[in-house]
Amino acid sequence: MDSAVLLDILGNENRRRILRLLSHKPCYVTEISDYLGVSPKAVIDHLRKLEEVGLVESRTDDQRRKYFNISRNLRLEVDVSPYEFDMKSAYPASPSLDVSTCQYLSLNVQYGTQPDEREGDGDPETVSDVEAGEIATLAEELNCLEDLKSELSLAQRWVHGRITNVLDQLSEEVDENGQNRIRAEILAALAAGAETVRDVGREIDAPEHIVERHLASMAERGIVEENSGHWMLSG
Repeated sequence: MDSAVLLDILGNENRRRILRLLSHKPCYVTEISDYLGVSPKAVIDHLRKLEEVGLVESRTDDQRRKYFNISRNLRLEVDVSPYEFDMKSAYPASPSLDVSTCQYLSLNVQYGTQPDEREGDGDPETVSDVEAGEIATLAEELNCLEDLKSELSLAQRWVHGRITNVLDQLSEEVDENGQNRIRAEILAALAAGAETVRDVGREIDAPEHIVERHLASMAERGIVEENSGHWMLSG
């Protein structure tokens, strides 16, 4: 999904309120209209736009009334700093993702198992001791995951701030007035393995002639060096 389109859609307060309501339960147009305090016609227009980008979907109940619910699980991330403006939408990773392969991240989370499917016999208002235990386990896991989500958000904010601080220091080292912030990005791209002007330009989304000019300037100062069209850090 195009992050810019998604951000534009979510820029409308009523659409955000609709999604907040639908995150609690599926709703009919009349319910949404009463909640927002706007006409059903306006609600239908908002829902149409949310459907167009795939955020909501509609279904028809036994009485042929149409109700709406959120159709997908995604995360929208926006980074803004003196060095970066980036938007991206991310979908949940596969449940089979092995986080132990992450270089810097390790998680200590115990995951519950999927409950066994059971026939729908017996009183639906009562549960067995086993089912009650499974429900309690899932509730505890949910609480742990909510705590983990908060901790990861805090860690992400720390990383974002630290990146800005390091880029500030790097910019001051390679440029006295600190205005050519692109040089810090170029050096970071080289550290990440980019070698050619084209590679660096693609990595930092900058024209090749701009990258080449800054590389040449930093080469004169001994910050980077070039060998047969391949650039590297001098340190």
